[in-house]
Amino acid sequence: MLVIEAKLKGSQHQYKVLDEMILTGQFIRNSCLRYWIDNKNVKRNDLQKLCAVLAKDNNFPWVKKLNSQARLASADRAWQSIQRFYKNCRLKLPGKKAVRPRDDDSRKGTRTKRGYPKFKKFTRSIEYKTTGYKLSPDRKKIEFKDGFKAGVFELWTSRDLVWYSQQQISRVRVVRRADSYYCQFLVNVERKETHNFEGNVVGIDLGLNAFYTDSNGDVVENPKYLSSSEKRLKKLQKRVSRRHEKGKKPQSNNYHKARKQLARQHLKISFTA
Repeated sequence: MLVIEAKLKGSQHQYKVLDEMILTGQFIRNSCLRYWIDNKNVKRNDLQKLCAVLAKDNNFPWVKKLNSQARLASADRAWQSIQRFYKNCRLKLPGKKAVRPRDDDSRKGTRTKRGYPKFKKFTRSIEYKTTGYKLSPDRKKIEFKDGFKAGVFELWTSRDLVWYSQQQISRVRVVRRADSYYCQFLVNVERKETHNFEGNVVGIDLGLNAFYTDSNGDVVENPKYLSSSEKRLKKLQKRVSRRHEKGKKPQSNNYHKARKQLARQHLKISFTA
């Protein structure tokens, strides 16, 4: 599996539509988790059936706008978290306990192992499978064709998608990051890398003071991007804490501005590292 990432270039209105798509996927995922909590012996197929029920419910008209396969992908995310919780219980992993609510009023809840699925508040991605989008013939643009009608986006990437057919692309994931929106293409391709051995062998030792030292005596200094950016991170983290102190309005606009600035700084460090 090969993952090719491209930056989505569109208008501010299109970005708002992408946010609505991501929130809809979050709503479906949380609804599936609530259904699993309130009912017994729930299977993956039950969560997939719930997607169709939500799409037909007039109380949630936005669910029907999302592509059907994207709805199933959101339900699969909930099922993956449930499966991970079951696996932790089978392995009897030690750790903190969580309380699963019960319908019976005589019992407050049952104690479960760590890894109990949680409801999502800040989902950052939505996933399509094989429908709901269309690539241009030159693979330079993508159009989302479900009920949200996000429109056509330009794809900015250093990798050329024109070498891969539509059948090779198994998943398309829209990811929201601190600086912009990105599109990830999961391509089914067999990767073969050939190396011509020239007879020279070099040993490399990774370290903290130096990035690496090879057997020839060459030393590459550690850039220490995180250490050089800690002062800026510390300042931004304090700003987020001050704007979310007790007694102030929670989730204010200034708090979200500070949170986004901190996220952009972390993203900058991750890219440079």
